[in-house]
Order: sequence, then structure tokens, then C-alpha cells
Amino acid sequence: MASNTEAHHGDSTEETQSRFLIAEGPKKGVRYPLKVVYCNECSLPVEYCEYGPSYDKCKQWLEKNLPDEFERLHVTDNTEAQDGEEKKRQKRGGKGALKAKKKAEPQTICLSRAPRGKRKYVTVITGLATHEIDLKDASKYFSTKFSCGSSVTGDDEIVIQGDVKDDLFDIITDKWPKVDEDDIDDLGDLKR
Repeated sequence: MASNTEAHHGDSTEETQSRFLIAEGPKKGVRYPLKVVYCNECSLPVEYCEYGPSYDKCKQWLEKNLPDEFERLHVTDNTEAQDGEEKKRQKRGGKGALKAKKKAEPQTICLSRAPRGKRKYVTVITGLATHEIDLKDASKYFSTKFSCGSSVTGDDEIVIQGDVKDDLFDIITDKWPKVDEDDIDDLGDLKR
């Protein structure tokens, strides 16, 4: 019976040795610590620029700033280009999925008042983004101007705490002269 147990233990050490990787330690001919060069365009190591969102910009940056790395990395690109095969680019996920916003023609700026309880109101502004006005800056400006809370709540919506709708007609045209007073609409009281 003792021999069975010993044989069983012998098998388990062989199994564990085959299941786990053995650390090899430092490799000969490699200087440690390793120095990794990062790209200024995509912030990835230069070996991985081709998988980043702006590969063409990375190529230009590498060619201009690190010509030795550029030559070393793009020897394989030239052979692939000669074969006539186009490299497939990543189409999903990461920074590469960002889409440029379409510039829409300026729409009317809509001002409305919405109830917030029994006697309190908020003022809702929509349409500022189509006039190329930064909503975050506009919200900050309104909150300091009216001494109240203001926030960006949607793609093109700012909510100001309080009923300041009447004052906004003059303030918007004074702060942003490219907005004409005819472009501002009063929608009255709306429920949010």
C-alpha cells in the first residue's frame, strides 16, 4: 500500500511540473531594464502604432522623429504593399471608433421654463451647440452670471436653476454676437 501512495505522489509532481511554466530568468544578450519608446500621437509603444486609431499620423511622426525605428518597423509594410494586399484596420472599439461630429447649420435657440416642485422653476436652453458655442463654458458663464446652478444635461441642452428666461435674450446676444436675437425662440412653460 505504501508503494501505491509513493507512486501516486510521484505522478502528481510530474503533473504539476507540466502544468506550470518555469521562469527562465533574464535572457542573454538583452540589457535590463528594457527601454520602451512610446509614440507621441497614439501613446502606444511604437511597435503597436499600427493597431492604434491614427496609424497614418503615427507613421509621419515616426519618420520625422525616429527614422531608425521607422525603417526597422516598416520593412514588413513595404513587402506587404508589394504583394498588393491591404491591411485590415480595426473598426470597432477603442479610440478608433470616435466619429467626427457633423457641422449642422445653426438652428434656433429654444428657451423654456419647466416646473421644479410647487413654486420653483428651471430654465432649459437648447440649440446653443449648433451655433458652435461650447456648452460647458456657456453653463459656467450662466451659473456665475445668475449666481445659481447650471449644468449640461444632454447633447445640446443646458438647465439653469431658476426662472431666468427673460434675462437670457439679452445675455446670449451680448456674450455671443454671432447669435442673432431672431434666432432665439421662447417656448413658454414646458414639462421636462
